[in-house]
Amino acid sequence: MRAFTFGHVRQLDRVLGETIQRVWAAGAGPGDGRLVIDVDSFVGETFGRAKQGAAFGYTRVRGYHPILATRADTGEVLHIRLRKGSVNTSRGFGRFLDELLARVARAGATGPRLLRADSGFWNNQTFSRLDRAGWRFSIGVRLQPAVRAAIEAISENAWTELPDYPKTSIAQIAETTLGGRRLVVRRVRTLDRQGELLASWELFPLVTNRTDALMVVEAEHRQHAVVELAIRDLKDQALAHFPSGHFYANAAWTVIAALAHNLLRWTSVIGLPGQTVRAARTLRRRLLTVPGRLTRSARRWTLHLPARWPWEHDFIRALARIRALRPAA
Repeated sequence: MRAFTFGHVRQLDRVLGETIQRVWAAGAGPGDGRLVIDVDSFVGETFGRAKQGAAFGYTRVRGYHPILATRADTGEVLHIRLRKGSVNTSRGFGRFLDELLARVARAGATGPRLLRADSGFWNNQTFSRLDRAGWRFSIGVRLQPAVRAAIEAISENAWTELPDYPKTSIAQIAETTLGGRRLVVRRVRTLDRQGELLASWELFPLVTNRTDALMVVEAEHRQHAVVELAIRDLKDQALAHFPSGHFYANAAWTVIAALAHNLLRWTSVIGLPGQTVRAARTLRRRLLTVPGRLTRSARRWTLHLPARWPWEHDFIRALARIRALRPAA
């Protein structure tokens, strides 16, 4: 792994893009349906002092700071890149976004496309890129003075209470404009004793180019949190550690981890369509960790499964659907 270079990482990244293109063509893609992508970053903790590029970041944990883009409905990783642990959240996001948009276009996603992100990725260049590409977006914004002033100018009569919010808090939403763009704001106040004593609102603003109803835009932006499920699965699998002391070796390991994660997701999407998205640990137990044995007789392999294995039907059904796929040209 010490021989890995940046070129090897880019080659593996190309493999990731090619596999997405092939699997989507085989039936796992959105086609002309709606595609929602979530962008986020996370800290991959390391424990050795000799890890090249590992450093303390905003979480005060030593590690790396990868950036990734995931598909909301399946949890597959569409793009991922390892970065040094001390970099800012938005470091390299412009190039990352250009590659992501091109990859999705090559894979054949032709329907409505929405990108969601938190305030770490907010800048006007991002808005312009997405507008030119014909994407919809909802991206959080930081509470800078201009943003706070725009929120304070909203009339009290313009706020609408959210009926489906947890009963321990009260949440209201409203909208205004910021620099000619639509600014949607959610404000939240807890209803415990401390919250009643200091009755102040916590603000969560976002900028969007969507024209849908206010309630729909705000509710779907909150669903951006599903990206944390993909991050959880990655950390539960290969990204539980970074095996090398060399940065590019760990960068290659990160892309390979995304490939392995996607293969498990695609096995579920193609083999068991219509089922809810399950944790990677559950899918491994049901589809990969097979409590059986292989025997060979008359030049034929036979898989012997337990008589009362509860996931037998799911495994056989998934295997049959995957074996029926046409080979790639």
